[in-house]
Amino acid sequence: MPDLIRPEGPEADDFRFSRRALATGGLGGLFFAGYAPAALAAQASPVTTDTSGLTAENVTYSAPDGFQLPAYVARPEGDGPFPVVVVVSEIFGVHEYIRDVCRRLAKAGYAAVAPAFFVRVEDPAGAEMARVQQIVAAAGYEQVMGDVAATLDWASQQLWANAEKVGITGWCWGGKVVWQAAARFATIDAGVAWYGRLAPSAEATPEQISSGQPWPVDLADDLKAPVLGLYGEADRGIPLTSVEAMRSGLQRAGQTDSEIVVYPGAPHGFHADYRDSYRAADAADGWAKLLAFFEARLKG
Repeated sequence: MPDLIRPEGPEADDFRFSRRALATGGLGGLFFAGYAPAALAAQASPVTTDTSGLTAENVTYSAPDGFQLPAYVARPEGDGPFPVVVVVSEIFGVHEYIRDVCRRLAKAGYAAVAPAFFVRVEDPAGAEMARVQQIVAAAGYEQVMGDVAATLDWASQQLWANAEKVGITGWCWGGKVVWQAAARFATIDAGVAWYGRLAPSAEATPEQISSGQPWPVDLADDLKAPVLGLYGEADRGIPLTSVEAMRSGLQRAGQTDSEIVVYPGAPHGFHADYRDSYRAADAADGWAKLLAFFEARLKG
């Protein structure tokens, strides 16, 4: 299986589809029960995090358009209140990788909430890539920001949540959403963006440029919270020129608390432990940086 090389997801021809999905126990019902088969590497041994000492559940709450938005929630057992982290998925939605990330955050003392942004159309987790692309394309900026707003509002009403300490993190498609949300919501205190696209590609059509707005490179002045960006030097979908453009924008805007880290030789998806693109050392270092970034801003 080739790496996922495009930040918003590959084209259908990039894949020889695998039908292997790892079964998972526990919470079923609302979400696909395993790892997205379109990207699962045959030799993958994903990180698995149990629910010992945690409360993990599927919930729903109302989005601004009236849709009952599903989300996966993992938090430490007990009354809290715990700082909240919104977890924004890659193009495959809330499959097992994203749920495990939520449990990892919960083990670190956070209440992690992963909304299912795509399921108004269909859960993309079990779909073939051509269909995944269609599903993801239907989730426009205003819908996604509305879903983030609904998540923040719902979390603020939970007795176990510390609504004064809120972070957001996301991967691939979700990495871009992190930058956008940090520019939109004053209630967010910190963001960590994993290889989210920063600018349109050089080959992008005017329609693609327009549909992707607002682009992170245009949002540096609007950031209301510091963002840590984690990127791969060998990411063929996010050229280093766009990374440097973002760095320059942050510098011009005086966003001295924001930072971008580039991992030498790392491809797109280097944190995705169920893919061929996984790079264990870089993933571990990025995770340690995420925890330190959130610790300083959400637990102080």
